[in-house]
Amino acid sequence: MTNLKLYELEGCPYCAKVREKLAELDLEYDSISVPRSHGERTDVEAVSGQTGVPVLVDEANGIEGMSESDDIVAYLEETYAS
Repeated sequence: MTNLKLYELEGCPYCAKVREKLAELDLEYDSISVPRSHGERTDVEAVSGQTGVPVLVDEANGIEGMSESDDIVAYLEETYAS
């Protein structure tokens, strides 16, 4: 079981950037696809307080809803790179 969850949208270049970093670091994660309409993204809003994606949850490290792809990539690098 993985502690990482990524809320993402197919075709989103910011989400792809995060997926590439997760793959580079060989990290397993649960992908949670969100609706295209911001108004229907209640799960993302509940986790992060906003409706944009990507959003990362890392339960093992107390990250409950990190947004902004650059911040997520930096966090993954800092936390999981050998």
